[in-house]
Amino acid sequence: MAIHLALLLTLLEILALGSVLLLWAKQVAGARLLVVFLLGVATWIVGNELPNWAGLGSVPAAMALLSSLTFTSAAFFHFCVIFCGAPLHRHWVRAGYAMAMLVALLSLVRSPGDFVHFPPFTGFQWVVVPNAVGWVHSLAWGILATAGLLVLGWGWLHAPSPLRRKQFASIAISCAWGLLAISGFAFAALGIEHYPWPVLTMPVFPLLLVYGVLRYRVFVVNVWARRALASAIFIVLGLAVVSLTVLLPVESKWLNAAAVATACFILSGPVWRFASRLVYPGGTPSAGDLRQWRSAMGQAESMAALEAVAATLLSTRMGTPLQMQVQADGAPPATTDHSQPGLLCHKGPQGDWQTHLLGFEEAPPGQRHLAALFGDALADAAAQVELAELAQQRERERQLQARLAELGSLAATVAHDVRNPLNIIAMAVAMAPAETRQEVGEQIARISHLTSDLLDYAKPWQIAPVATDLHARIQAQVRHRPEVELGAALQEPRMATIDPARFDQALGNLLSNACTAAGERRVLVDTELLPDAVLVHVCDDGPGIPADLRERLFEPFASRSPGGTGLGLAIAARIMAAHGGAASVTERAPWRTCFTLRFPRIAPTDSSASGLLAP
Repeated sequence: MAIHLALLLTLLEILALGSVLLLWAKQVAGARLLVVFLLGVATWIVGNELPNWAGLGSVPAAMALLSSLTFTSAAFFHFCVIFCGAPLHRHWVRAGYAMAMLVALLSLVRSPGDFVHFPPFTGFQWVVVPNAVGWVHSLAWGILATAGLLVLGWGWLHAPSPLRRKQFASIAISCAWGLLAISGFAFAALGIEHYPWPVLTMPVFPLLLVYGVLRYRVFVVNVWARRALASAIFIVLGLAVVSLTVLLPVESKWLNAAAVATACFILSGPVWRFASRLVYPGGTPSAGDLRQWRSAMGQAESMAALEAVAATLLSTRMGTPLQMQVQADGAPPATTDHSQPGLLCHKGPQGDWQTHLLGFEEAPPGQRHLAALFGDALADAAAQVELAELAQQRERERQLQARLAELGSLAATVAHDVRNPLNIIAMAVAMAPAETRQEVGEQIARISHLTSDLLDYAKPWQIAPVATDLHARIQAQVRHRPEVELGAALQEPRMATIDPARFDQALGNLLSNACTAAGERRVLVDTELLPDAVLVHVCDDGPGIPADLRERLFEPFASRSPGGTGLGLAIAARIMAAHGGAASVTERAPWRTCFTLRFPRIAPTDSSASGLLAP
């Protein structure tokens, strides 16, 4: 009877845990395959129990169910490959399913064994004993199960982090437990005349397996694991107290209940702390831990680097992956419950950095205290990173202004010293042949254009943004360029706060660049409206941008056009920065090259509108 109860309890657990896995399938790679594996185990249980439930008339149906065991092992192997990210070709997985299908068909054609009565299995009426086909069937699922365990071993050796290694180890341990549990049925097959006590441990197998998979992925699972462990300890404690009450001189049920209640009340604190220590690793932080955290996070050079360092430190300490968000935009903290816990560090309304715990509602006090202390250290580190970034930004601006001032002085000198010789050259060739005059004129115009661009880029200048119909400005620019196509979005007016003259200059530079690069190919101008920005796209079908030039396109004197000055894109970038936007190279199929001007939908502040343009 005990074996029947153990198998029935395992069957119910599988159905419940399979539903849990499906609920959190997105958070676990291959979770649906693991559900298939668990359902295969459930099918195996029903196949073994069916003759005991419905009599020997159900043996054919039971044998058909048992024949599917190889598919269960194939699904387990497939799950291990996906879960571990093993670099196995899909042909190996297909070969596993093919072997499972062939062996299953063989088992359906020829019965894999017989149900017999084995006296040592007390309370178990009928148990299957395999024949030659059954042993082939067992060998096949054993090979597939071993392949899955080998993949888990590979994953453990190549795990990217200690947490991932622990997860692989926990799954392997649960699988070893499952093999131990089903080994009890081998007693009858091998003629071992002992009670199949390993089968009694079967209900623990699905719990260990699912918990091993979810523990480091879904935080709320640890909450239930802690409650279950504490409840199990209390049950064992109660049974122990009841067994000791036989030593009392008076026998009473009320006395037994009172003794159990008193013992559980006195030991409730230690039991819960013990369960928390097992389920939630980490413990109480020490002064050394705080120094280590502050030292590690103090080396971060950016908010993104701080997020990564903080997530690694706290995840390693608490034994579960944690989300980490560090944001300086003053956004309010999230209030929704998260299945995976984390910390949100952000600037408060007074400019101070604050850290909020997310998803720790069900965590024990010790874990919340650990996360809160870590959050204080994270807030201090975020403030330091912010100060360092501001200092770096001010230094970059200072260096930029110094370079621009030097460049402006140089440009003024060059312009003065170059224009007079150009005028003399122009007058000297006045009587030359037409071809010579044309060639000299083109070169003089090129030098004059370079001089003008150099002065324009280097001198301090301002923008005056006003509400403007962006599409009307674009259409006016394109009116004299019949080779440029207009996008469909330009048919309706679109207002934006821009400096019209500077916008014309930036767009004109992009159009000249695109038309020169495209040659006789297509050029398109279009706009795009986003929730926080307006985008202007200038795309062409030219030869594209070389990889070595792509990253420095907006730097001075970087040009992809033969004969270009190399300042057009740099000036466009400065104009966009002054508007609070940006100029960038984007990907927009099917165009080979596409430049995008991004204007914020919020007008620039007074300081940016009246100040110098910044790159």
